[in-house]
Amino acid sequence: MIREVLPSQFQGTIQIPPSKSDAQRAIIAASLARGTSIVSNIGTSDDVRHVIDAVVLLGAKVEVQDENSVLIHGGELKSPTDLNVGESGLAVRLLTPIIASFNSDTCIDGKGSLKNRSLHFFDEVLPKMGVQFKSTNGFLPMQVKGPIKGGTYSVDGSQSSQYISGLLMSLPLNDESSELKVENLASKPYVQMTLNTLHKFGIQIEHDQFSCFLIAGNQHYIPFDYQVEGDWSSASYWLVAAALGADITISGLSMVSLQADKKMLDALISAGCNLHFSNEGITVIGKGKKAFQFDATHCPDLFPALVSFAAFCPGISIITGVKRLKNKESDRGFALKTEFEKLGVQIDLFDDEMHIHGTTSIEGGIVNSHNDHRIAMCLAIVGLFSEKGIKIENAEAVAKSYPDFWNDLEKLIC
Repeated sequence: MIREVLPSQFQGTIQIPPSKSDAQRAIIAASLARGTSIVSNIGTSDDVRHVIDAVVLLGAKVEVQDENSVLIHGGELKSPTDLNVGESGLAVRLLTPIIASFNSDTCIDGKGSLKNRSLHFFDEVLPKMGVQFKSTNGFLPMQVKGPIKGGTYSVDGSQSSQYISGLLMSLPLNDESSELKVENLASKPYVQMTLNTLHKFGIQIEHDQFSCFLIAGNQHYIPFDYQVEGDWSSASYWLVAAALGADITISGLSMVSLQADKKMLDALISAGCNLHFSNEGITVIGKGKKAFQFDATHCPDLFPALVSFAAFCPGISIITGVKRLKNKESDRGFALKTEFEKLGVQIDLFDDEMHIHGTTSIEGGIVNSHNDHRIAMCLAIVGLFSEKGIKIENAEAVAKSYPDFWNDLEKLIC
């Protein structure tokens, strides 16, 4: 699908959609709890739909209450012969260790960009935990047979914190206790999100500054009625739009959220923006915006929004954490450089830094999302503030996390 975004005036209040990462964690935890849980505000993203399909295949009974909530009867799971997780990287990283707790064979597969994302971590770690495991040279499909064993293990957390979250969800199910030593952990806030979800569903894990996790064995998930938070990652694009001059209020976010992408507020402040908080939501005034520096190592999903903002901040903005972008829905660093340079914005990539040469105006052009939902959304914001508009190829990619993005944008245009 090609979507044209023309320069526009827009105003109003935007209700931020649910966090798909929060929803997926809660749905999986509820499926592991013996009894009935309600997970509310789950949204309609493709990734959430795929994780619901996955837990049903695992044996959970899921009843749709309405568009935004599900009743989950869990606790009596089994390992299916085949499991497809769609394009959800989080689902495959959370569910693989859980499936590895069963003493049966399962073939795990996916589709689209997930087929091109490395899962070498499992090749390196799961066999050490007693799992019979075979991937396709580090990629999907993967053949898994447990049971995973408790014990003391050392792992590298630099590839993705999602692998660590998967192990933290699986290891409490063992009869034996475990000690998980983690080096170079990336995106610590997402591991904290996992720990908080586990705590609500009755699982207790101790840790020492996220470097060593003590996981008691023979624990049991208990049912819990869970309310999913609004998504700070989705909000980042609207925060950028507000900072660039849109008269909008961003609503539906928790100010005490542990989501890593709440750091977007810090980036805006460092660029000279003023933020206002009220019962209605957040507004941003960016009249004094300037080039900025920001470390996105622990919140790499903010890169696209940060780049769209930096493109309009005169001077050179420097964002750290580029190494975290290689194994996303696209090679996100390269994709951002490619598409923004089509629009006349110079981007330099270094070892772990991205330098964006901001400008006062962007004419427009034809760009491509690289089938990456976050790149599609960040380019849409650029189009709104361009001189002549832009056309975005593969604009349907937004469905992965934010199916209503285009509808929400249209509602705000005056």
